[in-house]
Order: sequence, then C-alpha cells, then structure tokens
Amino acid sequence: MPIANYAFGVAEASVYAPETFAQGLPDRDGQARDDESVAAGAEASAPLLALEGIGLSFGGVVALADVDLSVRPGEIRAIIGPNGAGKSSLINVISGVYRADRGHVRLNGARYAQVPIQQLARLGVARTFQNLALFKGLNVLDNVASGIAYRTRSNFAGQILGIGRSRREQADQRGRADRILEFLHLTAVRDRLAGTLPYGLQKRVELARALVAEPRLLLLDEPMAGMTADEKSEMVAFVRAARDRFATTVVLIEHDVGVVMGLSDRIAVLDYGRKIADGTPDEIRNDQRVIDAYLGVASDNEEGAGI
Repeated sequence: MPIANYAFGVAEASVYAPETFAQGLPDRDGQARDDESVAAGAEASAPLLALEGIGLSFGGVVALADVDLSVRPGEIRAIIGPNGAGKSSLINVISGVYRADRGHVRLNGARYAQVPIQQLARLGVARTFQNLALFKGLNVLDNVASGIAYRTRSNFAGQILGIGRSRREQADQRGRADRILEFLHLTAVRDRLAGTLPYGLQKRVELARALVAEPRLLLLDEPMAGMTADEKSEMVAFVRAARDRFATTVVLIEHDVGVVMGLSDRIAVLDYGRKIADGTPDEIRNDQRVIDAYLGVASDNEEGAGI
C-alpha cells in the first residue's frame, strides 16, 4: 500500500460503513428517505450554509484566511486538516462563538457578520464539542431534554410546581428526548447519571442532545475523538442515519480520515488557516496539495500516490 494510502486510512474506510443502524428508523414525517433522493435534492438546492471570505486572527496569528465554503442541504460536509489548521475556529465562526474579522456567514439565506449565538437553536443549528459538555450530575434523559429547553414558555413558578403549561411542556420534552434515545440505542441508560457512562456512550448522549431539537444544520466537532474502532463504527452509522431520516445537514470535523472518506459527500481541507482543496473523497484522496500537507513532503518530481 502506498504511504499516502496508509496515512489517510483508506484501508479502514470500509469498516465505518455499517447499514444496520440506519434501517427501520422513522424520519420527521414518517417516510423513509433513501440516499439517492437525498443526494438529488442536495444537488438541486441552494446552499444551506455559505462562508464568504472568512478571515480571523488572534493577536496577529492568522487562524483563517479568506475561507469560502458552501454546504448543500442534506449533505455530510467534512472539514479536515493537520492540527492547528483552523478547523475548530471555522466551526466557532459558523456557530457564532467567534466573530470573523472579515467576511460573512450565510445561513438559511440570511447574511451575518456574526451568527447570533443566543438564537442558534431557533435558527435550526445544533452542535457538539471536542470536549464533552454534558451535565454529569443529571441523568441521560434530562441531559437530552435540555437540548430543547429553549422552547419553554411557562413561567418560573409553573416550572417549580410542575403545573399547567409547565407540566405539558415537560412531558413533551421528555417524550421527544425518549424518541431520540431510542433512535440512538440509549434507552437502556436513560436513567443513569451521564457522568457514570463510558466515554463512548457519553459522546453519543451529546449527539442525542444536539439532535433532539431536530436541527437543519448539525455541527460535529470531533465527535469520534478518543473512541474505539467499534464505537466509531456505531457513531458513523448514527450520523448517517440522522442525515437520512431527519434530513439533517451535517458539517463534520474529524481527525480519523478513514472515517471521513467513508462518510462524507464532500470534503474541504484547511492548512495554516487556508483552504487548499475542496471536493469529493476521491478528488481529495488524489490531490497532491493534500498529500503534501499531511505528509509534510513536496513531490514535484515524484509520481503522486493516491491517498
């Protein structure tokens, strides 16, 4: 196997493509969606998300430099690159954590200098984080239900006493949370404290909390970091199932490039804050600039090996 193939984990890509988890799961309107219909719709639609000339610096250190990126409805869009390439900074710009120094974010057709982070859920955006951000002293059900707490309309007294509108809202939130727990095969641990679960299950609980609000755009920041091969295989299947069954568009940052190649529709590659490549997995696999960025070698006089 060529060294570039090994470095990009192509030999492992097929491991992360199980279909069993995606079968028999309901989508929002109870209809099954197949991969071909999702892909056809994505090709015909305007971008759900577009980044226009995004620039970001910290104390003179350039994190992002004139990055353009489009994400079509219904696709799984990966962003990869070496450590320090600017991937998490880009996710933080998309989610409103950072305000770009230059450029704009277009989301659902609206143009923002900074996405309003306090309205993120109402804009149909949810995210997970590199480091777990669960309430470890709460059980799994309450952690997941917290993902739709922004919908609460009852007053403080009603919430404390659990009466009237508050009782109906709590029942609705718990019902939605239970359906997502079933979808992600977490029902058996619904009453466990989140902090007592194995790491891989905690990462899945965080995915459940993001999905419970039925986001149009799901931002996943290294959702498989620290997982075993089996846990990654399960998570890949759940991400694909969420896209297919709930029509959720996914932006994914992930260091396991074997996973990325097997899961993504299109991939953008960052290096030192600049986008150096953008295309399908096959196009990225054979892009010499990407090979050089990952392997740290120039090969103008060498025959390029496929990634």
